[in-house]
Order: sequence, then structure tokens, then C-alpha cells
Amino acid sequence: MGIAASELSQHVIRPTLIYLGRHNASAEALLLGAAASQSALGWALDDRRGHGLYRIDARRHQLLWDRHLARDPELASQVRGLASQHAFLAAPHLELTVNLRYATAIAWMLVEAEQLPLPAADDLLGLARLWRQVFQPQGRLRDFTDAWSRCVGTLPQVA
Repeated sequence: MGIAASELSQHVIRPTLIYLGRHNASAEALLLGAAASQSALGWALDDRRGHGLYRIDARRHQLLWDRHLARDPELASQVRGLASQHAFLAAPHLELTVNLRYATAIAWMLVEAEQLPLPAADDLLGLARLWRQVFQPQGRLRDFTDAWSRCVGTLPQVA
């Protein structure tokens, strides 16, 4: 298996969402579930379907920059600040594979660009539906819930 779910949340997902000013339990759970279902939490980081934890393909990455981030220069600068200074210019899509915080920020921006309501953090089927809409339109809800069971285990506790 790739990265431990608790460590991915604690050291990558949560700090990235906090940095972006977008942290909440539902966002964290969605991204954790997306990483579990897309790459088994980093077990396979690069294949023909996309790059990194969230398997984002180069076309979607470019479209996100062109259609969403370009409209908000302050947000674009904040996201760009997570990328490697020189490597991003030479191979921007490679950042999705080698830079976990940048990949997480881009994954969240894909969610945000869809302008869909977030389900509760403990609503696994709701999270699965949102994952399917944003990350895997041809996926099955069971793909998400099975990946969650295998890689994450328990549902997040909502206060």
C-alpha cells in the first residue's frame, strides 16, 4: 500500500486545505477517498489514466488552469506557490506525481470548479457520488466505498 491514510490526511490533505482556506471535514474526507479510489493512497502514482494520488490527466490539469484558476489571480498564485519553482515550468504535469501538496490543491480546485454541494464527512455514499462526478464519471459508487474500506477503514468522526 502507499501512504497511511491518517498520515496523508494529517501531513498533506489537511495542511493543504488549511493553506487554501478551504478546510472542513467533508473536503478532507472527499480528498482522502479520492486518493484511495484513484491510486490506493499512492500505491500507483502514474499511469495512462492520469498523474499522482488523484490520477489527474494533463488535459484536465491544463483546463483547470485555463478556465478556473486564471480567473482568480490571487488563488492561482497561492496554488502555484505549492509547486516547485523550476520543475513546474519544465514539466507542470509531473508536479501532480511528485508534489503531494500541489496535487492535493489541484484535486480540490477540480472539486471547487464543479460548484457542487459537499455531503457530510460521514456520508460515504454522498462522498462517492461527488467523487464520481468530479474524478471518475464512469466509476461505480462501489469502487469508492470499496477503496475506502481497503485503504482508510473507518469513517471520519464528525463533531
